[in-house]
Amino acid sequence: MELRSVRECRKIIIHPAMCLAAGMVALVLLQLFAFAGSMAAANGDSNAIHWVSVSEAQVKLDDKTPLAWNVYQTEKKNKKDKKDSNLVLVLLGHRYLLLDTHAKVVWEVPLTDLKAQGANFDSGNLTQQSRVIPSTDWSSRDVGPAEIIQLTLGDYGRVLQVSLPHPPDLRPFY
Repeated sequence: MELRSVRECRKIIIHPAMCLAAGMVALVLLQLFAFAGSMAAANGDSNAIHWVSVSEAQVKLDDKTPLAWNVYQTEKKNKKDKKDSNLVLVLLGHRYLLLDTHAKVVWEVPLTDLKAQGANFDSGNLTQQSRVIPSTDWSSRDVGPAEIIQLTLGDYGRVLQVSLPHPPDLRPFY
């Protein structure tokens, strides 16, 4: 096998015209991917979650109402949309907690992961294994006009109780 000089290898492997053509193709592909990404964001990203404040909800920490609190649930586009209906975002003071009522898991949510949209929030996927907060003694009860979720937070050692109102049943009026 014959060894060639570096100049000969460069001429054989990468010709300047080929570099220009490859660069143009890469630029066009990059623009196409950026356009496709912006279209997906405009059509609603599948990982995007819109959180809506629940006005009739109640929060108690060891049977006392915290000074600063709020409850958010995912916005449902229609009645059949059950996606993420088990997720509840709770504000306790300056701390946001994400509760998954089916999996019985609590995550701490940094404020930087939430994007304010007026009184509501938009976010991506907030469930990361590194942010799991230990919790025990989960219970969920239907008490007529509301559902009460109760759990013990492992890091506080306190009992958190969240009362979520059921939407009114307007079927008799149709």
